[in-house]
Amino acid sequence: MARVIFEYTKTVLKKVSFNAELFCIELEKAIKKLLPYEIDELRIWLHNYTANRPELYRSLAIVN
Repeated sequence: MARVIFEYTKTVLKKVSFNAELFCIELEKAIKKLLPYEIDELRIWLHNYTANRPELYRSLAIVN
C-alpha cells in the first residue's frame, strides 16, 4: 500500500511542476504521508527531477 502512495506522489509532483509554489505544497503533503525510507527515495528522485528545473530548486530545502 505504501509503495502506491510513493508512486502517486511522484505522479502528482510531475503534474504540478509547472507551478513552483504548488509543487512545494504538494511536496510538504507527501512528506507527511510517506514512510522514512520513502522520503529518502523521494529526496533522490527530487534531486534528479529538479536538475534542469531551477524554478523548483527551493523544494530541495523542504526534504533536507
